Amino acid sequence: MKISSLQFSPVLDHVDKTIEKLKKLMPVNSGIDLLVLPELANSGYNFKSRDHAFENSQPIKNSRFLDYLIEECCKNKFFIVTGFNERSNAVVFNSSLLLGPDGIIGKYRKLHLFMNEKDYFSQGDLGVPVFDIGKCRISMLVCFDWMFPEVWRLAGLNGADIVCHPSNLVLPGFAQRVTPVHALLNKYYVITANRIGTEGDLTFTGMSTISGPNGEVLSQASEAGEEIISVDIDILKAKDKWITPRNHVFEDRRPSEYSGLVEE
Repeated sequence: MKISSLQFSPVLDHVDKTIEKLKKLMPVNSGIDLLVLPELANSGYNFKSRDHAFENSQPIKNSRFLDYLIEECCKNKFFIVTGFNERSNAVVFNSSLLLGPDGIIGKYRKLHLFMNEKDYFSQGDLGVPVFDIGKCRISMLVCFDWMFPEVWRLAGLNGADIVCHPSNLVLPGFAQRVTPVHALLNKYYVITANRIGTEGDLTFTGMSTISGPNGEVLSQASEAGEEIISVDIDILKAKDKWITPRNHVFEDRRPSEYSGLVEE
């Protein structure tokens, strides 16, 4: 497989301008199988109020942004994971969607909201699902989920070969250092697609990162450039969970001793 991250800056309040920007950046005839876009790629991020976030949200079944991305999936015969400001009736979720040539395949809603997101979005309610696209099994997490090892382990236990991680990171390099560790601890691939640029008082850190099952950084983008990074991977390496001939990442776990992790 060839997996990629598209690092760019969405345009706050202007979904059509964002689409036009993506049209110039979207890879063509590249051989890419899976492309990951940043968090809230359809809307921008730094909202002034819940109403502002709601105005920039879109329902999944009526989104020209998603229609455009699905068209790109059809044209290029690849899959896309994108962050998405999702309107569900009167509720707004910070979501991630898996898209393919046949349309929407799967959805994840961000479980761990960061800073002012708590004022705008509802907490995720779909758990950590995994979706089979034939060549591999994909799970999705979003941005500040990087801080919580429980969800990364759930993705692994649920059978993920690749975790796609759309992000709008503003803290100085923390996630870029941690996601390779999550990749190692669960022996899968991680694609962190971060954004760049400045919105109001926030500056985003770029450095989108693709990590491998041994905790290695396979590719990393610049801090401020709009760019695509790509890596050819052997998906079988994500299916091999042995650390030594006698130690398995999941089979050596002792869940009976971990009850304190789920106590309120």
